Amino acid sequence: MKLFVRLFIGLFLVLVARATTAHEMSMAEMELRETRAGEFLWQWTASGAKPASDVLTPHWPNHCVAQTNLLRCGEGGLRGELTIDGVGDFYSAAMVKVYWLDGQSRVYTLTQRQSSVHLYGSAEDQRGMGEIASAYLTLGVEHILGGIDHLLFVASLLFLVGFQRKLVWTITAFTLAHSLTLASAALGLLTLRSPPVEASIALSIVLVASEALNRNAAKPTLAQRLPALVAFLFGLIHGLGFAGALAEIGLPQKHLATALVTFNLGVEIGQLFAVGVVFGLWWLVRNFPVVQRARVPLLYGIGSVAAYWSWLRIAAMLP
Repeated sequence: MKLFVRLFIGLFLVLVARATTAHEMSMAEMELRETRAGEFLWQWTASGAKPASDVLTPHWPNHCVAQTNLLRCGEGGLRGELTIDGVGDFYSAAMVKVYWLDGQSRVYTLTQRQSSVHLYGSAEDQRGMGEIASAYLTLGVEHILGGIDHLLFVASLLFLVGFQRKLVWTITAFTLAHSLTLASAALGLLTLRSPPVEASIALSIVLVASEALNRNAAKPTLAQRLPALVAFLFGLIHGLGFAGALAEIGLPQKHLATALVTFNLGVEIGQLFAVGVVFGLWWLVRNFPVVQRARVPLLYGIGSVAAYWSWLRIAAMLP
């Protein structure tokens, strides 16, 4: 049984270590700039370790002809369906920025679920509210499920509180807090640099994992007595992390509120899904003695990985 626990913890640490770079959403960016009526120069302007041109293939409206980085759409203009194959494989999303001769600009976001968008030329952005809501809801779910540090913080809260009524208030407080700072940062009311935020997120995991590990029924600490308060305070920081991801994606000005609300809703759906999966697994194996033995090694594993992240993120801020 001890061997099983060691193997389980070892697998957990390997998976977490492999996911240390998975927090940031992978976003590819394309720019189209109109040079004359019906003609555009286009190129991938930002991508990750793998060039976007190697894994993403755009399919332009039928009347448009692409010649290397020159797109000719003639009198029909840049109107119709744009599809990008490969979104979701290496990149979570692709952002397409269009700049027109008259000074107007438009931003379109494509995801694996919504790999095509309708281009409306230089008229006012006419993307429907449903299209915006679907895209940003999906991006919110993808971000929380791909953000291993956020998930480890939620896991630490589960270890601290357990599956009891107090957990509802704790998760609610965390949700309320990160919703506040996400909205404030996205609307430009609150601005903080990303490195300190990311380091603070890692440190929050260390603290909560430590509190869950050192429970003392006789002398409970503030975090053990009021986990909802701690979840709220650290949730304010995690919300800034969500806002950083949303800033990379961009927000459509015409449907700003819709995009913001649905992205946050997507984060909540992903978060509740993760809690539900953990609860289901716990319910199935709760009577096995190995589960109780695994609690301490798991918390040490979570705390150690978070401490390693903290060191890396703080070191990155030093000159």
